[in-house]
Amino acid sequence: MEALIYTCIAVGALAIGIIVSMVIQKNMANSRAKSIISEAEKEAEVLKKNKLLEAREEEMKIKAEAEKVANQRMQKIQQSESRIKQRELQLNQQQSENQKSKNEIEQTRVRLEEQMAQIEQKKTELDALKHKAQEELEHVSGLSSEEAREKLIESLKDEAKTAAASYINDIMDEAKMTANKEAKRIVVQSIQRVATETAIENSVTVFPIESDEIKGRIIGREGRNIRALEAATGIEIIVDDTPEAIVLSGFDPVRREIARLALHQLVADGRIHPARIEEVVAKVRRQIEEEIIETGKRTAIDLGIHGLHPELVRMVGKMKYRSSYGQNLLQHSRETANLCAVMASELGLNPKKARRAGLLHDIGKVPDEEPELPHALLGMKLAEKYKEKPEICNAIGAHHDEIEQTSLLAPIVQVCDAISGARPGARREIVEAYIKRLNDLEQLALSYPGVIKTYAIQAGRELRVIVGADKIDDAETEKLSAEIAKKIQDEMTYPGQVKITVIRETRAVSFAK
Repeated sequence: MEALIYTCIAVGALAIGIIVSMVIQKNMANSRAKSIISEAEKEAEVLKKNKLLEAREEEMKIKAEAEKVANQRMQKIQQSESRIKQRELQLNQQQSENQKSKNEIEQTRVRLEEQMAQIEQKKTELDALKHKAQEELEHVSGLSSEEAREKLIESLKDEAKTAAASYINDIMDEAKMTANKEAKRIVVQSIQRVATETAIENSVTVFPIESDEIKGRIIGREGRNIRALEAATGIEIIVDDTPEAIVLSGFDPVRREIARLALHQLVADGRIHPARIEEVVAKVRRQIEEEIIETGKRTAIDLGIHGLHPELVRMVGKMKYRSSYGQNLLQHSRETANLCAVMASELGLNPKKARRAGLLHDIGKVPDEEPELPHALLGMKLAEKYKEKPEICNAIGAHHDEIEQTSLLAPIVQVCDAISGARPGARREIVEAYIKRLNDLEQLALSYPGVIKTYAIQAGRELRVIVGADKIDDAETEKLSAEIAKKIQDEMTYPGQVKITVIRETRAVSFAK
C-alpha cells in the first residue's frame, strides 16, 4: 500500500515537472516569437525606407529626362519658328521686289507705246515728204518716175556692155599668156579616154588541204573549232563537198589572209582546239601587222619616195592585201605611181611629186576606220592629216572628180589611175557600196553597250555579234539580237534577209609558271 502511494506521488511529481517544463518552453517560444517579429518589423521598415529612396531617385531621373526632352522640343520649335519668320521676311522682300518689277515693266511698256506712236507719226511725215519730193522732181525734170527709171536702166546697160567687153579682152590676153599650160591640160584630158575596164574583185580565198580527214579536225567536236576560228578572224569558213579545199569568205582581205595563215599553221602543227586557235590567230595577226609595215617601207624605198608619215607607210603596206576589181591594190598603186612620174616628166612637171601622189591616191580604201566618205575624199583628208603638200592632197581627192582639180598633178593622177585599169568606169561604185554596207552592219551592232566584236559574213547575209559575259546575261542576248534586227530593218537597205547571231561565252584563263 505504501509502495502504491509512493508510486502515485512519484508519478504526480513527474507530471508536475512535465507541466512546469512545458510552461517554461511555451514562455520561451513566445519570447522568441516576439523577438523574431520585432526583427522582421525592423527589416521591413528598413526595406520600406530603401524602396522609398529608390522610388524618389527613379522619379527624379524620369523628371530630368522629361525636362531634357521638353527642352529639346522647345529648341526645335524655336528653330522652326525662326526659320518660318526668316522665310516670311524673304517672301515679303521678294513680293516687294516683284511689285517693283511689275511697276517698272508697266512704265517701260507705256514708254514703248509712246515711242511706237512717235515712230508711226514720223513714218507718216516721211512718206508725205517723199511723195512731195517725188512730185517736185517730176515737175523739175519734166519726166515721170517710170520714164526716169527706164532711162536709168538704159544707162546701166550701156555701162555693163562696156565693162563686159573690157573683161573679155582681159580674159583673151590672159589665155594667150597661159596657152602652154592649157595645151598641156588638153593633152592630159585626151589621154584619159584610153581607160579600160577590168574584172570585178574576188571576196573569197580557197585553202587547199591534203585530205578530207583534215576537214573534220578543222570543224571540231560539235563545231567548236570552226566557230572559234570564225569568231577570232571574222571570216566565214565554208566546208562543203569540194574535194581537198576549204573556202574562206569575207569582204576584208586582211582578215582572209590572217585566217589563211592561221589555218596553215594549225593544220601543219596538228593541234587544233579553241585555245590553240586563238593563240595562233593572235600570233598571225601580229606577223601580218609587221609585214604590212615592212611592205610599206620597201615600197617607198623602191619608188624613191622619202619622208612619208609612218601611218601612211602602214596604209601603203595594207594595200598588199586589198584587191580592186581583180587587181592587187598595191600593185595598181605602184603602177600608177610610175606612170605618173613618166607622164609628169613628158609634160615638164615634177616627177617626184607625181610619183608620190600616184602611190597615195587610193589610201582612202585602207583606213582603220571607215567614215561615210568616198575613198578619194577620205584619202585626201588622211593626206592632209599627215602633212602632205596641198597639190598632192588635191590630186588624191580629185582623181574621181569629187572635188575641183586645182593643179596639173590632179588630172595626171586621174589619167594614170584609169590607164592602170583599176577602175571600170561607172561601175566602180558597186563594190564600194557593198563594202560600205558590210562595214555599216558591223558598226551598227558595235554601237550597243556590252558588244565586244562584230563580224559581217556570208556577203552580209549574217551578222555575228560577240558580247562580254560579264556585261550581258543570257536573257539580254535574245533582247539584243531582236533590237539589232529591228534597227537594221529601220535604218538600212539590203537585199534578202540578215541573220543576227549573238554569241556569249564565259572563259577562265590562268597560266602555270
